[in-house]
Amino acid sequence: MDTYYDPADLAKFHDIAEHAPELAAKFFDWYGSVFQDGALSAREKSLIALGVAHAVQCPYCIDAYTQDGLSKGCDPEQLTEVAHVAAAIKGGAALVHGVQMRNVIDKLGM
Repeated sequence: MDTYYDPADLAKFHDIAEHAPELAAKFFDWYGSVFQDGALSAREKSLIALGVAHAVQCPYCIDAYTQDGLSKGCDPEQLTEVAHVAAAIKGGAALVHGVQMRNVIDKLGM
């Protein structure tokens, strides 16, 4: 294996049901429902999922939702922009926590 995450493992996701089939069925039913067209289109949800996948750094999700987005008509520029949006939000979230640091500094009177 060349990487810690084996891309072939993505196809094994449903195997998680082996020892808890009822819970897995509930999860997979819910998961499938979430990604159906609703107030947001399945395409929009795929783009959101790709952004979240980048933010939580899940290589399996990045793989799956890159492929899903492409299959739903997204182009590489759109997918790349999603990655930049995720990076901006994640970077901003890290930076805004600097307020906590400054609060400690102010509290200590430094």
